[in-house]
Amino acid sequence: MQVNIYTDGSARGNPGNGGYGAVLKSGKHHKELSAGYRKTTNNRMELLAVIIALESLKLDGLFITIYTDSKYVCESIEKKWVFGWQLKNFAGKKNADLWKRFLKLYPKHHIKMQWIKGHAGQKENERCDVLATTAADDSKNLLIDEGFESGMFN
Repeated sequence: MQVNIYTDGSARGNPGNGGYGAVLKSGKHHKELSAGYRKTTNNRMELLAVIIALESLKLDGLFITIYTDSKYVCESIEKKWVFGWQLKNFAGKKNADLWKRFLKLYPKHHIKMQWIKGHAGQKENERCDVLATTAADDSKNLLIDEGFESGMFN
């Protein structure tokens, strides 16, 4: 089964309030996910969008294309840098908590990363941007990014 996942992250300040947005599409199925955090970074939200989307899948062994405007996320996976970081236990790397969470999900599927230019009119990417920024701006419902606020992983 093929699933297309579109993701985006946002931070109002870096660090600052942040949010992620994800759109999942497979055949006629469509799902949107988002949440906001009170203190985080753009890169964490970009990566968290991918993680949350993958965690929401109910089946393993799917063929997934993840579309992201984050070169940080896309290249870390496609160029296999994250696997080298893993071998070195993420020494000196930011966002280790999220990368470890991602690496638990990665082998469950056949994942291909696809970088797309942000704010270029791609419908699903634009929707993810709206989801992420709206979540970041929702000051009443912001979550705590434990990994960031603890200072252990940034």
